[in-house]
Amino acid sequence: MENGWTKELAWVLISIIIVAGINYGLEIVMDTNSPLVIVISGSMEPVFYRGDVVLLKGVSPDDIKVGDVIVYNAPMYEYPIIHRVREIKTVEVNGHEEKCFVTWGDNNPIPDWGEYRLYPTPSGGLPCVPAYAVDAKAVMVFPKIGVIPLWIREHI
Repeated sequence: MENGWTKELAWVLISIIIVAGINYGLEIVMDTNSPLVIVISGSMEPVFYRGDVVLLKGVSPDDIKVGDVIVYNAPMYEYPIIHRVREIKTVEVNGHEEKCFVTWGDNNPIPDWGEYRLYPTPSGGLPCVPAYAVDAKAVMVFPKIGVIPLWIREHI
């Protein structure tokens, strides 16, 4: 009986080590601290659905093109936002130029930021996502494999 318990514990520990190793390896290979994210909203349907896991790659703002799906942070949101780039702009804020991206979810009717809602920065509000806020670009989606962790996050 004791032998069965120790085998189970060993398999759990080995599984945790393997998952941690894969995540660490992905961080290095994909050049981002968060190589996998779980989609938490329906804003990108039908491309990504709630519970899908998206593989991300770190990217220079100069390598982002219109049509790319990027992940960025906004100060007032707890989780990163994953939306499509619809336009690339250069805007002036307090005397300096800032590269930024007009984004919105494929399932949303309006841009994330614009005339009535500005992205807050230390230099003032922007009508788009500043380049420094972009973390990564979407590379691949794994459908629905994040449903259980998403449910746990929301209910426990």
